[in-house]
Amino acid sequence: MVQAAMHYAIFETAMGFCAIGWSDAGIACFRLPEKSAGDATRAILRRMRDASEAEPPSQIAEAIAAARRYFEGEAVDFSGLVVDLGAQEPFFARVYDVVRNLKRGETTTYGAVAKALGAGPEAARDVGQAMARNPVPLIIPCHRVLAAGGRIGGFSAPGGSATKARMLALEGALKEPPPPAQQQAFGF
Repeated sequence: MVQAAMHYAIFETAMGFCAIGWSDAGIACFRLPEKSAGDATRAILRRMRDASEAEPPSQIAEAIAAARRYFEGEAVDFSGLVVDLGAQEPFFARVYDVVRNLKRGETTTYGAVAKALGAGPEAARDVGQAMARNPVPLIIPCHRVLAAGGRIGGFSAPGGSATKARMLALEGALKEPPPPAQQQAFGF
């Protein structure tokens, strides 16, 4: 079986250097902003080992332009972009379908996604794992999924939860600083 050719491009945004990878079937990988083009290149090649740098075809160039506008604070809808997620665990694929429908400025929680899928609260951790492995963050907006109580929670992108908070602030989803994920309750 011949594997489809994979390509990538590095581009600069108002928040740093992003990377996008694609196949003939669609966008297969997206990396949120890194500090340098070299960091973005290394990050995408970890996910797409056999990819080669290439000039983006028109649909990928449109995705790049949309990402640039997003990081400048413009309202952008990524739901029409075609993605190539390859083989996914069935539960993860269902999670991605739910999360992809979240609109700009709309947030939910890991537990609410689990409930929307008909799973119990114990599946919230599995939703978190799906978000951590999301190959196309921003396009599948995992930054819009919060921990219980509206806390930011973890974020596996460069910059961690600070990047997640910046993205939510860009969308107007954070009106005030989020509560810490863990509060110290020592009585001494």
